Amino acid sequence: MEDELIRRNPCRIKGAGMPDTPEREMIPLTKVVEILGHVPERYRALVLLGTFASLRWSELTGLRRAHLDLDGGTLRVAGVLVEIGGGKLLDDSPKSRAGRRVVAIPSEIIPDLRAHLERFAEPGENGRVFTGPKGGPLKHSGFRRTWNRTRSAVGLPDLHFHDLRHVGNTLAASTGASLKELMSRMGHSSTRAALIYQHASQDRDRTIAQALGSAFRVARETKIENAGGT
Repeated sequence: MEDELIRRNPCRIKGAGMPDTPEREMIPLTKVVEILGHVPERYRALVLLGTFASLRWSELTGLRRAHLDLDGGTLRVAGVLVEIGGGKLLDDSPKSRAGRRVVAIPSEIIPDLRAHLERFAEPGENGRVFTGPKGGPLKHSGFRRTWNRTRSAVGLPDLHFHDLRHVGNTLAASTGASLKELMSRMGHSSTRAALIYQHASQDRDRTIAQALGSAFRVARETKIENAGGT
């Protein structure tokens, strides 16, 4: 059809290209802290950046020392490590321009990142930040057993590693970040995902407003009761 050889594409499926994935429930930050207490020390920085920098798995495993500016408190997403059939790894660039981005890092986790670089990262400016137990590239298939033990230990046997990114994105939305700011931080070229997190933030804001209203109602009723008593 794009070559104008046919007028209409016969390969059409109703609803295709319009995913309707149910929103996963966000785990509390206390559970993230629990995870940090159970995951092997080699992977604590992985959990921290997956949560608080909202990085995808391939972006984490593709991270190099040169991409980190811990003095400036930022990291640059410039490459990804993709695991293809048979466990083969392929260094690649982010699939979209939006994926190539600079992300600010919370200052609270920078000491943990420095400690990780000293102990576990590959040497050299282009060394990988995250490696496997034997020093090679970190594979998702190799990490799975560790993750399964960790999530079971904290009572969340169905938790996906990607859910940590969901936590970070939801927290970012709750700060009042604009749609454009969320898209930039998450590396999305489409507004769809960012709107989901904004919607979640608005729901939370309504809950906060209800709590404020309840507090005001109690205070007002207490004032009326006291006035009647005097």
